[in-house]
This record gives sequence, C-alpha cells and structure tokens, in this order.
Amino acid sequence: MTFVVTENCIKCKYTDCVEVCPVDCFYEGPNFLVIHPDECIDCALCEPECPAEAIFAEDELPDSQRHFIELNAELAEQWPVITEKQDPPKDAEEWDGVPDKLPHLER
Repeated sequence: MTFVVTENCIKCKYTDCVEVCPVDCFYEGPNFLVIHPDECIDCALCEPECPAEAIFAEDELPDSQRHFIELNAELAEQWPVITEKQDPPKDAEEWDGVPDKLPHLER
C-alpha cells in the first residue's frame, strides 16, 4: 500500500509532509506534490502533517479521489524529488478546501 496526494493539494502545495518523509518519496510540480508509489514505505508520517488534509492511505481514499493513484504514479516519474519544506504559495489558504481543482493542476 502507498499514500496518495489528492486534489486538495492543488494550488495549496504545503510541504510540511516532505520534511517528515524518511525515504524522500515526494515529488514537486508547479502547484502540486505527489508521492511515488514504489518508494513510499507506508510509514504514515506524512498524513497528519498535511495542513490541507490532502494525503490519504490508498485503501482509505474517497471514491472521488481514486484517480489520483495513477496521477501520483505518473507525475512522480516526471517531476523532481523534493526533500525540504518550502513556503506555501501566497494564496494557499484561499485555495484550501476549494472543490474541483483538478483543472488548475499545472504539469
């Protein structure tokens, strides 16, 4: 099993989760983070660190977010690894909780 970053991370991109990951399995895009499923060791340290509550265990994903399993795997192969916490976007709080953010995902 792996953990999955879901839609609420889009345009929030808090990086608190990155700092606690013991295996550096987070990858960074312009406005979204993903977890590499082959690198995640299911330690669960990242989930409580996410201020946007956008990280779920794969077997606890809401049905509406299941497509993020494939999206995390795909983008983790394209984006660079991120290992240190960074400042969130200036408008992150405004985007936290906004529904239907997938069209705003920048690749």
